[in-house]
Amino acid sequence: MTDALSALNTATYAFQLNGVEMLADRAGCLVLVEERTLIVSDLHFEKGSAYAQRGQMLPPYDTRATLKALSDCMHTHQPKTLVALGDSFHDLGADGRMDAADAETLHVLMRRVEDWVWIEGNHDPVPPARFGGTVLETLTIGSSRLQHQPDNAAPNGLIAGHLHPCAKVRTRGRSIRARCFATDLKSLVMPAFGAFTGGLNIRDNAFTSCFGRTPDALVMGRDKVYPVKASNCVPDRRSLTSRGG
Repeated sequence: MTDALSALNTATYAFQLNGVEMLADRAGCLVLVEERTLIVSDLHFEKGSAYAQRGQMLPPYDTRATLKALSDCMHTHQPKTLVALGDSFHDLGADGRMDAADAETLHVLMRRVEDWVWIEGNHDPVPPARFGGTVLETLTIGSSRLQHQPDNAAPNGLIAGHLHPCAKVRTRGRSIRARCFATDLKSLVMPAFGAFTGGLNIRDNAFTSCFGRTPDALVMGRDKVYPVKASNCVPDRRSLTSRGG
């Protein structure tokens, strides 16, 4: 086994979603194996500069960090198609604030795949035209349906984003809180991929509305993805008021 393949097997978790082979990567991307499709959600490019305009001075490198992570995922999985599952740009002014070098990096990444699909989000209903790609409200790939916001009582095969799921897990007398894929193995809510994105605990009612119960979690650890049952996840001490991006 090659070193590259060993690293891939360590960093990903293979499972079936509604009968379809998937890989959950600890970096926060999802791979539809047979379709060679890479899915990321909630990139939130230029969130840092949006906060800076409001007087909250965050380091202005979130877009660059997100693009680097995305490039690494593309290098690892070599997708034919990339789907950005909504809220790729933090707001409608993000394009004008994006550094020229970052914009060129995005252009380069888009040329590395045959198809690049922007799913419409609530922050970016119309992604900037200069980057090209295909803009859709929803995308169906086989038995999987991709959209930004999850439905109440999500149908089988739904892959959505928006809620930025995190799981808080108690282990060995302490708790760990990390981003995760939220799933019941019939439908799935993606973690936020962007560098400055927060998270909503999967014990929140927003996830109960979607799945009919608290979903299980594929928790993104430092080196691998850990499957964790809902029964081993606990709520935050204070309820989060956020409902995604």
